Amino acid sequence: MNKDSSKILVVEDLVKYYGAGENLVRAVDHTNLEIERGKFTAVVGRSGSGKSTLLHLIGGLDRPDEGKVWIEGKDIFALKDERLAEFRRKKIGFVFQDFNLIPSLNVWENIVLPLGLGGRKVKREDVEEVLEKIGLMDKKETMPNALSGGQKQRTAIARALVTRPAIILADEPTGNLDSQTELEVMSLLKSCVADMGQTLVMITHDEMIAQMADRMVEIEDGKVVNY
Repeated sequence: MNKDSSKILVVEDLVKYYGAGENLVRAVDHTNLEIERGKFTAVVGRSGSGKSTLLHLIGGLDRPDEGKVWIEGKDIFALKDERLAEFRRKKIGFVFQDFNLIPSLNVWENIVLPLGLGGRKVKREDVEEVLEKIGLMDKKETMPNALSGGQKQRTAIARALVTRPAIILADEPTGNLDSQTELEVMSLLKSCVADMGQTLVMITHDEMIAQMADRMVEIEDGKVVNY
């Protein structure tokens, strides 16, 4: 099935329920969404609205009960688990609120980890370009426990950028940062994504951060209600 090439992500009638009977939770409830290539989209909504579940489905971290997710024209849930994992490594970059750095690896090693897992050669100049953009060249041999919260999140962003993915998915990436560091990290993330021509989809509860996006999508009770 061919998809509009300007739409890097297409979500079709996506459903994910948990529980049953009175305990049924419609986390994602027949949701449709299209994301344009090269744009920064903020996904907003109250706690429990289904934002994180939707992001996990878009990223292939969980499988839906019904519906489809297309990334660059590929129906990702038509792939078996092993092929889906391979697709994720090549095409999707993830940035999480809690950084998810490996404590026994330094900044450089954390950043190049996805390249190694994907069997791709580490090109020093490419990694150094990302380190320069993210402002961590002088920290490349530093261990995570010696980094500030902002430096940890910048390392996580660099790790997501280094594979040159088609799309970057960020789940409350500034949730553990103070307001000043939050703005610095977001400005850096937005400029890096723009410079590298990448697409960013980010969950946030912060109205000020959402206003930095090209477009805002609102989720309520598992449905897209405004976009």
